[in-house]
Amino acid sequence: MLGPAAVLTYPEIDPVLFQIGPLAVRWYALAYMAGIFGGWWLAKRVTRQPALWGEVTPPKPVDIDDFLIWAALGIILGGRIGYVVFYNPAHFLAHPLDALQLWQGGMSFHGGFAGVVVAMVLFARRRAFSMLTLFDLIALVVPIGLFLGRLANFVNGELWGRVTDVPWAMVFPGAGPLPRHPSQLYEAALEGIVLFALLLVAAYRFRQLWHPGMVAGLFALGYGLARIVSEFFRNPDVQIGYLAGGLTMGMVLSLPMVIAGGALIWWARRRASRLEGARS
Repeated sequence: MLGPAAVLTYPEIDPVLFQIGPLAVRWYALAYMAGIFGGWWLAKRVTRQPALWGEVTPPKPVDIDDFLIWAALGIILGGRIGYVVFYNPAHFLAHPLDALQLWQGGMSFHGGFAGVVVAMVLFARRRAFSMLTLFDLIALVVPIGLFLGRLANFVNGELWGRVTDVPWAMVFPGAGPLPRHPSQLYEAALEGIVLFALLLVAAYRFRQLWHPGMVAGLFALGYGLARIVSEFFRNPDVQIGYLAGGLTMGMVLSLPMVIAGGALIWWARRRASRLEGARS
């Protein structure tokens, strides 16, 4: 039997940072804003470092300025649509106006990812530069938003983990009396810190931005694996539960990212080898 001394106290942080009349500023919204602007700042910084790109022509800083609104729309619209379609379609069919209540939470990373991919494809075609190069650049900075978003999930006391007896387990408000994994923090570490470090090392130490598609492939593969691992500790959404074979929706949606990421890495390496062979 798990004793109370083995359970950490969940730090009940008010999801609302401050409120002025009917206007409430929430940590969840601030996390999205900070992630978008943090990614924008770093992306502009990376485009100004020619040594990172070799013979590849990166987008100009002004292109990143212009892409900011495209990225924000892709994240918000894609993330919300993904949540509505994949995670709670029955509820939103019965209450369609609830889909507009973004302040209540409910965003899908995979939907946001798809939304940003669409935004990148359209933007790159509009500006007539390499889609893969834009993919690489944006992939490099996405973990900033992932880290902050998972911290916001923890503050909101949502997306909690499975029941456990590990010493750092917590009892989350609304999740019943049993202690659970703080899976939001696991995801912040894996999808945010570890993945960000991997991509920075690839770009700065091993100059993988020289090979279009490589960093984007590493991101897709790394995120997919990190999310699948995290799903073993995260409680599945109650309205979905476990799928066939004990899988979760997060696992199912992440598997195509693993496959696509591995294929893109293989293609980028093969292309680099062909170019090296042509020069020699």
